[in-house]
Order: sequence, then C-alpha cells, then structure tokens
Amino acid sequence: MIGLISCNSGNNSETTTSTDSTKMASDTSSSMNSMNMSSEASMPEVPSGAKVYFKNLKDGQTVSSPVKVEMAADGISVDSAGAVKPNSGHFHILIDAEDSIPMGQVVGKDSSHLHFGNAQQETTITLPAGKHKLALQFADGAHRSYGSKLATTVTINVK
Repeated sequence: MIGLISCNSGNNSETTTSTDSTKMASDTSSSMNSMNMSSEASMPEVPSGAKVYFKNLKDGQTVSSPVKVEMAADGISVDSAGAVKPNSGHFHILIDAEDSIPMGQVVGKDSSHLHFGNAQQETTITLPAGKHKLALQFADGAHRSYGSKLATTVTINVK
C-alpha cells in the first residue's frame, strides 16, 4: 500500500512515499475541511495556455524504484492548498488510477491519489517492479480538479 502524502505536511522540496509504509497521514483535519468545501464558490478559470507536466519522466521510460518525480506548471502558479486564488493551484499524483479527475470534483485522498498541498514540486515514490501509470492533476486551493485541461499522464516501467 502506498503511504499518503498529507496536504499540509512535509516541506516544499521533497516528500517520500513508500509502498511498505503503514503510517497514514495524521494531519488530515485541516486538509479534509478544505476538501469538504462545497462547490458553491465558482471554479477559477484555467488560464489560456496553462499546462502541467512531469519534468523528468517521459512516456514509456524505464526507471528504478524509488522513482524521483519532478512536477511543473507553465502559465499558472503553484501555491499551497487552502485559499482559492485565481491562476493558482497545487499538484496531485494519481497512481495506476484515472487519467484525470473531472473539472470541479474534489480529488480523493487515498493510496492512489497523492496530494501536494504545500506547493511541493518534487517527490520520491516507491513502486513495485512493473508497468505503472502516473497522472499529474492540478487542482485549486480547495482540491477541486481543473480537469483534463491541467492533467497529463505517463506510463513508466519500474525495473
């Protein structure tokens, strides 16, 4: 089981996720409160030309575990979760899950949906050998997905 990354824990530079971790994130109360926000507040617009991508991973690439993952965004600011601000949001990594979360839907929080609510742009994930799909999903401060407009997917082979 892949350990969870808490939206409000860790530092901004690197977080480690491990498949053999049994410790669940303990600082979930504040992040869960923001995740339970209703969609009454309108979703911020996706800036024209904005995109998210994996800086260091290419589709079909063979890697060793633990896998270093570098996340990047162009045309939109990477910011901490919490306040919903125009032209900003934070990353989520979906492991062997969907390609993107529908626009406006809150990104779930489990072993397949990792949150980087402290504006982290780098992490290390321990994955078993084999083929894995990683999707990078950008969401607003309330964890509401920007949908497929700000998502990308790569398939990697872990040796």
